[in-house]
Amino acid sequence: MTDLAIYDMDRTVTRRATYTPFLLHCAKQRGSLRLALAPAVLGSMAAYGLKAIDRARLKEINHHLLLGYSLGDDELKTLVESFAEHTIRRNIQPGAIRAIARDRFEGRRLVMATASYKFYADAIAERLGFDDVIATRSVRGSHGRLIARIDGDNCYGPAKLRMMEEWMHEESIARTAAHVRFYSDHGSDAPAFEWSDEAVAVNPDRSLRKLAKQRGWAIEDWSR
Repeated sequence: MTDLAIYDMDRTVTRRATYTPFLLHCAKQRGSLRLALAPAVLGSMAAYGLKAIDRARLKEINHHLLLGYSLGDDELKTLVESFAEHTIRRNIQPGAIRAIARDRFEGRRLVMATASYKFYADAIAERLGFDDVIATRSVRGSHGRLIARIDGDNCYGPAKLRMMEEWMHEESIARTAAHVRFYSDHGSDAPAFEWSDEAVAVNPDRSLRKLAKQRGWAIEDWSR
């Protein structure tokens, strides 16, 4: 039997979301020209709110605006490392630290499954002691440069569960031979909650709290 502890990242492991703060962090580091484009993000968010674009396209547009269309590995690494350090210092839930330590002590394989970009989620997960990361991937262009386009699915909602199942297949972990403990703060992860053996709603909003009570899922407060 393989024991897995699978964690959502934004507002589960972290106190606050990381996507927009990461883009703004990078824009500030890259100079005034990129930061000057920050107001344009409001336009893409409005388009998303009107359902003119989906969540994946929203990510690609904002990535293009604040990081640029392509980015080399050296500059990307500098941006990612500084953001990861900032996140670890200021944006981790105290309860997440305790849960990670407990799951590690119990011998569970620690997996982060997040809609955030893998290129920065990896750095955060590594610092927290995770073994694996399942996340939204980005296209690599000529000379390996990171492109402002998503490679495959945005790791969100039903797609997150599909990607978790694909990862288990790649790792030769049969679902019938695994015990999965899954943590998330958001109702969009309902498919993964239903699929898991132990579902834990972390700091849930009203709708997720209601669903968790109906389904008999555990509810935990990690904010203290």
